[in-house]
Amino acid sequence: MAGRLTDRWLAERLAGAPAVLVQRASEFVGQVESPTTPERLAAAARGALEAALARTADRGAALDLLAADALVTLALAAQVETGPTGLAQFARELRDQEGPRA
Repeated sequence: MAGRLTDRWLAERLAGAPAVLVQRASEFVGQVESPTTPERLAAAARGALEAALARTADRGAALDLLAADALVTLALAAQVETGPTGLAQFARELRDQEGPRA
């Protein structure tokens, strides 16, 4: 991967995950654009978390929360692939970003 997220890259990383989770995570990825794969996946994860918090009273929130978790993990993995020396900084930025509050 040269910094650009492809359907193949995402499918390879999500292989073996339940189809419903793969579909939901892919939907969140499709809703955002960012210059790099790690940033796009992180933005998709934020979207998934926001969706989960917005629908806490139904079971769909659990799927959105699982998608957020998967997407954060993939964002970190993508950072390792594109710039491993920047992983710690990227992880700190993810942690420190202002996001939704429950």
